[in-house]
Amino acid sequence: MMKNIVIADDDPITKMDIKEILESSGYNVVGKAADGFDAIELCRSNLPDLVVMDIKMPLIDGLAAAKIINNESLAGAVLILTAYSDDEFIQKAKEARVIGYVVKPVDEKNLLPAVEIAIAKAEEIKQMKKAAQTAMDKLDARKKIEKAKGILMDKYKISEEEAFRRLRTLSMNKRCSMKDIASTIIISSNI
Repeated sequence: MMKNIVIADDDPITKMDIKEILESSGYNVVGKAADGFDAIELCRSNLPDLVVMDIKMPLIDGLAAAKIINNESLAGAVLILTAYSDDEFIQKAKEARVIGYVVKPVDEKNLLPAVEIAIAKAEEIKQMKKAAQTAMDKLDARKKIEKAKGILMDKYKISEEEAFRRLRTLSMNKRCSMKDIASTIIISSNI
């Protein structure tokens, strides 16, 4: 599957070189920006797999833009491409949660491996977030079912096993999840 990339750099020649390297390697460059603001907007409209971004740009610098892009989940990941390699910039890049940091000058030999690794790591992170959300959803359902069982046990003076059986039967009869049945019971008990 072709991966979509946004490039953000205020130097037109660097942007063009990066675009050529990426497209000749099978990537789809869905947008180019000259500043952090435009990079954010391109990410909002394209939701790319990766953003390759310079630090020093007008309006919003690359690190501030990376922080916004990551906070709003507008791209799979951000790879910083910059001439600056001092500790201050590296620390700020960590705080912005960028996935990689490549020091210019850039060529195919140092850009493509960084892009491949960044996209792979972004996919791993996406899968971990998905698994964590699934676990959270299951925990939430479990809590609601337990609460609804308690309500049924109190209301009808039945055992926990019987309360669970009633929830399961209602779920099957109404063809909806036990979580939905439990939520309805909880809401109706508060009226």
